[in-house]
Amino acid sequence: MPIAPDFTSVYSHDWDINFIQCTPNGLLKHTELCNILQLTAGYHAEKGGLSFADMQEHHQAWVLSRMRVEVNELPRWRDVVTVKTWIYDLQGSRSIRALELWRGDKKLAGSVTYWAVFNTKTRRAEALALPHEHFEKYPDREATTTSFKKVDLNRETNTAATRTTVLSDLDIVNHVNNVKYLEWCLDTINPKPLLKQQLASFDMNFLRELQLSETVDIKTNEYENQTFFTIDKADKPIFALELNWK
Repeated sequence: MPIAPDFTSVYSHDWDINFIQCTPNGLLKHTELCNILQLTAGYHAEKGGLSFADMQEHHQAWVLSRMRVEVNELPRWRDVVTVKTWIYDLQGSRSIRALELWRGDKKLAGSVTYWAVFNTKTRRAEALALPHEHFEKYPDREATTTSFKKVDLNRETNTAATRTTVLSDLDIVNHVNNVKYLEWCLDTINPKPLLKQQLASFDMNFLRELQLSETVDIKTNEYENQTFFTIDKADKPIFALELNWK
């Protein structure tokens, strides 16, 4: 698709929070927060001629590699919220994108994401084939207090659950959708701190692909004000998560 006439380098998208997206107490699920952040990034890419359809002409797609989310407050059912997004940096095979969630003039959450260009035929990272010079970059406009990080994998863990992937776990790139990993981990913990909005931030690292009918172990351990997870296939981590509690 061509660049949209109303394309801007800083993009905003409004969302109505519906009941399907919420926990029993009416708060937006953390997984759904990640979904609307990433969908907004996708809409911005589409406006700028870097949509999934555009990239598939070169057998390419954006794949999330790392993501940090800082949560001040979760929106509720029937809230109207705005997600704002811009790019810190985009070169070669990688892009660093910022996102913020606002309700009126109150910032509810911020996120910084690291994306890789993925060839859907070779299943490898490669340089972006499409032009992107029309996207102004904002390296000094921070959305979070701390950037994404490499989660330390060298920690003791215990197996909390075992799971075999099914069709509903997959996305359009034919691998497990990144939000599913977060969902699987959150399903293993006591929900009360989540429902009380005690999750201050979380860091996710997406390390390897996972496809249909593959079996993984969800492993975890508790530390002071932190819960650590890995999802392992054949004893090798494919995903890492840190939950940081208030």
